Amino acid sequence: MITQRVAYVNGEILPESDAKISIHDRGFLQGYSVFDTTRTFGHRIFKLDEHLDRFFKSLKYARIDPLIDKSELTRITMEVVNINLPLISDDDDYWVTQRVSRGISTPEGDNPTVIVESVPLPFSARAKYYSEGMPVVVPSIRRTPPESLSPRAKIQNYANLVQAEFEAKERNPESWPILLDMNGNLCEGPGSNFFIVRDGAVVTPREQYVLAGISRSTTLELASELGLETTEADIDLYDAYTADEAFVTSTSFCICPVISVNGSVIGEGSIPGPITRRLLNAYSGLVGIDIAGQYLSRL
Repeated sequence: MITQRVAYVNGEILPESDAKISIHDRGFLQGYSVFDTTRTFGHRIFKLDEHLDRFFKSLKYARIDPLIDKSELTRITMEVVNINLPLISDDDDYWVTQRVSRGISTPEGDNPTVIVESVPLPFSARAKYYSEGMPVVVPSIRRTPPESLSPRAKIQNYANLVQAEFEAKERNPESWPILLDMNGNLCEGPGSNFFIVRDGAVVTPREQYVLAGISRSTTLELASELGLETTEADIDLYDAYTADEAFVTSTSFCICPVISVNGSVIGEGSIPGPITRRLLNAYSGLVGIDIAGQYLSRL
């Protein structure tokens, strides 16, 4: 039995302690790399095909040729996860990530670095968001505009989001940052999309200004199946402060209820709100796991 997780690096599956890249890798030197992340539910990978479709679109946008096709990357991903699964308990799950950087530049061209890895989900660290609700803080730092770098591609350079997170955590160490776009509308946070519920309708920012998360699209699909109205629209701070409910979606959270934005309590302050609860229950039914329960069991 293995005693540490393995990762795939440039053609080899090896222990994480031996997984290394060159100091000359352009992913390290310039932050120029692309990634995508899904997760397991009950040790089964969720929507890998959709995540890899988005991954290859991001690579196309970034002009990186991974020198590997989708079917081979699927095979490698499954192999890495299956090797690592015995290291976690039955009620734990993994983040599963593919990364490709431009690698090392040579006179003949770039040699991309390809990585596949998995790490346990941080259920204990994030469990309080499901019991108390997520306090959102909107930092002064604006999201990188699409005129500079499209947020629709999942680029590894997170400096913009990390700076926003620093500022939000200084104001409230328990907070989650949701940034404004350059037009003053709420857009997204680190690896997460933002939703409000207003007059029974589920509203989320337009795709042009955010990474269209797989969890976001799953939530919109579930809302439609439940007969809920869904809208992509600009959401400013007034909309957030006066919303009936709010929640965040992401690979790890799936759907997580928001209790406040900049200290202003959302709606009646119930966690989760009635529509958020319906969506969270539907998501749990889809993946065969009590999503909130998986977090709350760690408290």
